[in-house]
Amino acid sequence: MLIQDTDGQSVKQFIELGAAFLLSAAIGLERELRRKSAGLRTYTVVGTSAALFMLISKYGFMNVLAEGRVVLDPSRVAAQIVTGIGFIGAGLIFLREDRVQGLTTAATVWLVTAIGMACAAGLLLLALAGTFAYYIVAFVFPLLLRILPGAPMPTEQVKATYHD
Repeated sequence: MLIQDTDGQSVKQFIELGAAFLLSAAIGLERELRRKSAGLRTYTVVGTSAALFMLISKYGFMNVLAEGRVVLDPSRVAAQIVTGIGFIGAGLIFLREDRVQGLTTAATVWLVTAIGMACAAGLLLLALAGTFAYYIVAFVFPLLLRILPGAPMPTEQVKATYHD
């Protein structure tokens, strides 16, 4: 039997963690199919981890937030997630010749982190909206860029030329 909701281990929290897992995996699958540097496993782990950190932030400190005890701000954990994922994202960005590579991957890792956090915060509709927005960026925006006059071609569509 599950512990009461205030302990953070009820069906609700498992649904939130599961939603983070599924939505993060959905984005990771798209990146995997495009053979990007971070794919299914990376995105799933990042999004699920962010959700778990948020759940810990929301429910893991209940014993010290009781009346007459130490008062903490559990939202500080959420802020640290954002900071920490920034370091991971920075490691994904490379400058090769005159082109920046990995910027979209880094931004997507940041988005997956936010989606995981939203799921854990109980904001499942916002997490779904964030996932839907990502798919618009991934599939609709490249089509728009192709039809805009004078628009540069997205890096995903540029075929590299190699010189021997």
